[in-house]
Amino acid sequence: MDRHTEIRSFALVAEKGSFAAAALVEGVTPVIMGRRLDGLERRLGVKLMHRSTRGLTLTDLGEQFLEQCRQLLREFDEIEHGISAGRNVVRGHLVVSAPAAFGRRHVAPHALGFRALHPELKMSFNFTDSVVDLVREGYDMSIRIGEVADPNYVPVRLYPNRRVVCGTPDYFERHGVPRQPEDLVRHNSLAFNLAGGQQRGWSFVRDGKLFAVRVEGDLACNDGELLFDWVKQGLGVGWRSTWEIQAELRRGELVTVLDDFAAPSYDIQAVYPQQRYLPAKVRHFIDYLKAVYNRSGYWEGEGEDTARGVEGGR
Repeated sequence: MDRHTEIRSFALVAEKGSFAAAALVEGVTPVIMGRRLDGLERRLGVKLMHRSTRGLTLTDLGEQFLEQCRQLLREFDEIEHGISAGRNVVRGHLVVSAPAAFGRRHVAPHALGFRALHPELKMSFNFTDSVVDLVREGYDMSIRIGEVADPNYVPVRLYPNRRVVCGTPDYFERHGVPRQPEDLVRHNSLAFNLAGGQQRGWSFVRDGKLFAVRVEGDLACNDGELLFDWVKQGLGVGWRSTWEIQAELRRGELVTVLDDFAAPSYDIQAVYPQQRYLPAKVRHFIDYLKAVYNRSGYWEGEGEDTARGVEGGR
């Protein structure tokens, strides 16, 4: 039995004057309350209460101990209340990592709106296409596109996303439209060449099974935004996220191919290290971004007007 339970039970029995009345409050049997007091007295090596058919009376040491217990319990309750209230106070320093292009377009623009709601908060961002070690490098959270395999991290889906093969209408007119993922071997595929990136192949699904196709091209880069620019210039095909290409698709500057084979596991996710208590600054920023991204029309309108609607409406 833990000390806190024993002490609280002792104080409750003393207040109610009987094991039965105290047990009713605790939702246990009088026998259990008696065992708690027995355990407390054994651990302390003193008699705290005299028990008789006429009722319960405290010993002298019991009277002294009761006052100290009441003070400890008051302090404990105050500490719990303070911690609980503090869960909703957003303050301190929030350090966030995100992919470079996504961070510039869909994370940083919302920082000012979030800080307007929480002026005691300081924010720092690192936008990189490298996968960072959140714990070792001191990040509170990151935004990631795709599956999170590390069991030490907790992923929270912010918005659904897929990776699709795309290119300009002119490129496909000149080189033909691939009908199967294997047809990509005959196309100039503009690949991401960061360690662990797309050089492993582009992922697709056929008959419910995930598979990868190795691609080749005359241009590769570790900067996703530069790759996207090359795709828009008609230099080859790219494997891009749906969040990234909405405006170009709407204007007809890009078209997608092989959509029936697109893998579904590339959602936009917030990720934070496993921990017992999630800081309010992390929890509130995740909720804020989720509300922004899920607002009607956000992705079609590049986020500006709809983001202001979320920021102004909270």
